[in-house]
Amino acid sequence: MTGYRIATDIGGTFTDLVYLDEQTGVVKVAKASTTPGDFAQGVLDTLDKADNIETSRTSFFVHGTTVIINALTERKGVKTGLITTRGFRDVLEIGRANRPDIYNMAYQKPEPFVPRYLRLEVTERLNYKGEVLEPLDKNEMREAVRKLMDEGVESIALCFLHSYANAAHEIEAGRILREVAPHMPFTLSHDVTQEWREFERTSTAVLNSYVLPIAGRYLDNLDQKLTTRKRMGDVLHVMQSNGGSATFNIAKHTPINLVESGPVAGVIGAARVGAMIGEPNLIAFDVGGTTAKTSLVEGGSPKITTEYKIEHTREKAGYPILVPTIDIVEI
Repeated sequence: MTGYRIATDIGGTFTDLVYLDEQTGVVKVAKASTTPGDFAQGVLDTLDKADNIETSRTSFFVHGTTVIINALTERKGVKTGLITTRGFRDVLEIGRANRPDIYNMAYQKPEPFVPRYLRLEVTERLNYKGEVLEPLDKNEMREAVRKLMDEGVESIALCFLHSYANAAHEIEAGRILREVAPHMPFTLSHDVTQEWREFERTSTAVLNSYVLPIAGRYLDNLDQKLTTRKRMGDVLHVMQSNGGSATFNIAKHTPINLVESGPVAGVIGAARVGAMIGEPNLIAFDVGGTTAKTSLVEGGSPKITTEYKIEHTREKAGYPILVPTIDIVEI
């Protein structure tokens, strides 16, 4: 049976909705004010304003959001701890020596999202091939988790050296963490990225943990309201930074993949319009209520990078995120 394909986007000012009636081919739109106290309400408001739409017949629902990027840039994430290989506690502090503008005297070194007293070390070591040089000290791991709990952290990131080549130690550490703190949200670095480069991988894991509880609450709330009030069932998806989509259940565990969830949908749409009018090379430009974004479409496809950074300017090196992201410049 044909139904409706629905897309919603939460911006800083407005929440927008576009829907397609698969039976008639008619496309319609709706708009409502964004509701910062409860972002899900803005989505429900757009659905209420949509003409003659039977949400119980929804065949596909996809959602774009700026909630994750806003939580990062506005520092509204949770108190986060890091557990890493002994000797690598200060990777986030050291970073890279790549100043964006080497002669800029106004340069500011980025402040780590996790302060030093919440960055703990445990004994374990792999080489670059993933071979075990030193086994994980399980007692040290348990003690590290307890220390972070005593400090009141709400989420933990685990990033061990060379875990991209062998995740065994991270998996075992995750099991111990779950045993000691069964309700603590946590990120294993190999679950979000399996590329080498220790600083970038640690940064990615930490940023994921920083917004992990926020993403969980947000998506669970939206899921619950769309399911109970609009009877949408198992058709709920959210846009990812790479231009694809994921189910709510998958997305809430790796919210770092949603950093550009909202803007990338516009780039994908621009590429599609370009294909329809025979223009494979485009500059996509999106002016919203809070920010303006631009991206290049070349040969009909947006450019994807794994070297994306948030807050990257002439004065700041920014924070790397080592996941596939459509290349967008935002001001």
